[in-house]
Amino acid sequence: MNYFELFALPSSFDLNVNELRAKYLELQRAVHPDKFANASERERLLAVQTTAQINDGFAVLKTPINRAEHLLALAGIELAHEHQTIKDPMFLMEQMELREALEEIPSCDDPEQAIIDFGQQIDRHISGFEQQFLGLFTAGDELSLNTCADNVRKLKFMLKLATEARELEERLFGF
Repeated sequence: MNYFELFALPSSFDLNVNELRAKYLELQRAVHPDKFANASERERLLAVQTTAQINDGFAVLKTPINRAEHLLALAGIELAHEHQTIKDPMFLMEQMELREALEEIPSCDDPEQAIIDFGQQIDRHISGFEQQFLGLFTAGDELSLNTCADNVRKLKFMLKLATEARELEERLFGF
């Protein structure tokens, strides 16, 4: 299912999330199962199914990584359940260095500043991969789409590191 079509939005990574939210609420009001309480069994079932599709679509489109995977799936590149590894040795080395830096934060002289710096570094990487994806996806050729897929794989690594950094911050400072 093309969730962009469901929400009557352009198929684009650069999505206006406020517009998505407004369309979501509009669609939810239109097909809410309570509106079909006196309808036939078939119409009630259809309302429930449509509501589930709307919820799924909103969950996918509101998150950049899921939106990118959906765009690639619509272009014929399925990443959702793949087990392909990243073959970029420079990126893999950088991942190892970032992971080591994260592990060293608790023993730093100023762990609070170290976690802030680490988070900013990860945010820059995430933003860079998102910008690259946006530029490459619009090209639409096979090489660009495959590079987009690699960017999504790399972005997943960065998002995992961002999550681990937030968890470390919570453990260290109780935030």
